[in-house]
Amino acid sequence: MSSITIEMVNNGNIEQCRELCNELMAFQQSAATIAPETFDIMNFDTRMKRSYESSLDSQVIVVKDAGIPVGYAFSTIDYVDASKNSIPEWAPVQDPERDKGFYPEWVRLPQKIGCLSNLYLRDGYRDKGLGSKLFEMSVEWLESFNDVHLIFIYVSNGNDTALDFYLSRGFTYSHDVFGGFIKAVYKKAD
Repeated sequence: MSSITIEMVNNGNIEQCRELCNELMAFQQSAATIAPETFDIMNFDTRMKRSYESSLDSQVIVVKDAGIPVGYAFSTIDYVDASKNSIPEWAPVQDPERDKGFYPEWVRLPQKIGCLSNLYLRDGYRDKGLGSKLFEMSVEWLESFNDVHLIFIYVSNGNDTALDFYLSRGFTYSHDVFGGFIKAVYKKAD
């Protein structure tokens, strides 16, 4: 692991995450038990790049092995109002009365909310503490905003390993999104 580096992306060069993000979307599709076809339209351009460009603030951390990206974490700060709780076009909505959006009824909008959007490591780089390091760096950054009181993580259905990882690190199950297509966990920022 002597050739492993962890770098903050300070120059806006998120393009280095393209292949990794697309791998993550393909993994999520392969693990999904609810509406896996929804992932057909999810990729770097439609998910990470769009979110990066529209967020108030963002952080991207890249793990490299001998200079080659092998993992990353992507977090955002967004101002969420009632319109941001609307249902995106890609969402597999089964019951419009139940599947109202990303935030539960108890969240008071508008407010700034932090989100750990993606955390991914290629096979061969897991179980080495790198995921924990990316997670810790991301949460520390999200908690550094005095006006951010909630942090959410949205876990795709079928990815129970990721869900268990976040629950074991102080996050609490909040609610199902879009009939269980996504599981939301949260914590109050310290």
